Amino acid sequence: MGSGCQAKLIAFTFLSLFGTAAVAENSCREDSLAVRGDWGQARFSVEVADDKVERAQGLMHRESMPKSAGMLFVYPEPQVVGFWMENTLIPLDMLFLDSTGVVQKIHSNAIPLDKSPIYGGDNIQYVLEINGGLSNLIGISVGSEIQHPSIEKEYASWPC
Repeated sequence: MGSGCQAKLIAFTFLSLFGTAAVAENSCREDSLAVRGDWGQARFSVEVADDKVERAQGLMHRESMPKSAGMLFVYPEPQVVGFWMENTLIPLDMLFLDSTGVVQKIHSNAIPLDKSPIYGGDNIQYVLEINGGLSNLIGISVGSEIQHPSIEKEYASWPC
């Protein structure tokens, strides 16, 4: 099987395991986040980093992370957000989202231990980090939406 077919099979398997049915069954829990777009839907178990200490620590010093896991960084208001990979041992995709939970930018495969700044743009309130390359594999793109209780219902593009 070629690598393209193998990648599509992995993506299909991921969506089958964590896709639409899972989104409907586990709606809006603090430890779970749904993502949807033209490509379909997926669900991740997430840790939430919603204060300065948790955001500063992030996913540093971890040697691995399950494929269906991630970390959601929550800021009190939209702002310019920058990340780096210092002390981060695994490649990550960073999804930068506005106050409505819509993906504005994706930085794919951030390089472990790299100290170069990664900026998400203006007016970013949420950042979702998942395993490197996964957003491309699944099909997550700019314009995709997340559903999570951290996003205030009156502003959410996909409310809980």
